[in-house]
Amino acid sequence: MKVTLMGLGYIGLPTAALIASKGIQVLGVDVNRKVVDTINKGKIHIVEPDLEGLVHYAVHKGLLVAAMSVKPADVFLIAVPTPFRNQYVPDLSFVEKATRMALPHLRPGNLFIIESTSPVGTTEKMAALIFNERPELRDKIWIAYCPERVLPGSVIYELQQNDRVIGGIDDASTESAIKFYSRFVKGNLHRTNSRTAEMCKLVENAYRDVNIAFANELSLICDKAGIDVNELIMLASKHPRVKILKPGPGVGGHCIAVDPWFIVSEFPAEAKIIKLARQINNFKKEWVVKKVKAAAKKFQKDTGRRPVIACMGLAYKQDIDDLRESPAREIFHELESGGLKVMGVEPNLRMHPDLEITDSMKAIMEADILVFLVAHKEFRTIRPGSGKIIMDFCGAMHTS
Repeated sequence: MKVTLMGLGYIGLPTAALIASKGIQVLGVDVNRKVVDTINKGKIHIVEPDLEGLVHYAVHKGLLVAAMSVKPADVFLIAVPTPFRNQYVPDLSFVEKATRMALPHLRPGNLFIIESTSPVGTTEKMAALIFNERPELRDKIWIAYCPERVLPGSVIYELQQNDRVIGGIDDASTESAIKFYSRFVKGNLHRTNSRTAEMCKLVENAYRDVNIAFANELSLICDKAGIDVNELIMLASKHPRVKILKPGPGVGGHCIAVDPWFIVSEFPAEAKIIKLARQINNFKKEWVVKKVKAAAKKFQKDTGRRPVIACMGLAYKQDIDDLRESPAREIFHELESGGLKVMGVEPNLRMHPDLEITDSMKAIMEADILVFLVAHKEFRTIRPGSGKIIMDFCGAMHTS
């Protein structure tokens, strides 16, 4: 069996490496030359535990090769981004481009799978595109949708162990995809149709977004009421049927901050709670910026000098290097553009092409205001000296 996997990012590369580790020949395709060259050296361009060893093994065994062009295969797997355009309209241009790249190489008996998070009906749209361009392939190839559901930092483990929802455009496509995933997934494989599988992915992340919005709304209420929100959540969660999430500066990443909008875009009249949750989580960023600016203004009034502010954490969640849709990064830029003296601290990044990364200890020594935005494990042992203003928006300094 030969697999061509398109998109070698945070999901595509681990998936390609895992498949290759099972003795299957994988061609990984990416439009970024630097990414391709890095992988072909047996190295990785992202931070993910256990991934580099797996990639090194697969590359040096000749089972994983990266390229910028597509070749014929038995299975084509699409794992490219699906962002949104203005007004939160889903942008399917990456999925369509990947499909068109694969189109000349498809042949009877092939399995074509989309893993990219997509609006309902996307798989059917790509099937229509394929059959319109290549009508001789109708009823001769299998087309399915199978979303990933992994946690950054545990991707390799979860790709194998988590259950997967797999939906084809017809029963034969579903069964073909089930057979393929059974080669490297140990979790249960749940059969459905492509539309249900697409909606399942969106619903999973909308559910999480709504629960985070509840915690973030609580933090706004508690701030006004003079209550420690972290203590409140800890105590309320002692109830046997209550488990409240921790609040933060917003919601980021390539899934939770994006996927709910796919539902809202298609079902604007019905998705009321989902839309409101998105608005609450987006507003939390503005609220944090306002609170930090107020603290900086007070500091300057009290001391006669502008404070140095350290934004502790820039990733979208703890213990990873991923800055996609990161509220922490947006807060950093907003404070910086407002004329404040700001340091950006991200212990999971040594350097970044668009950001100056400050060492944690340097920031602790030099900053007047420490703004904790991400609860990285490196921050748990920090004991700032006296005279520092601590603003903890993620519970990094809270111990329970």
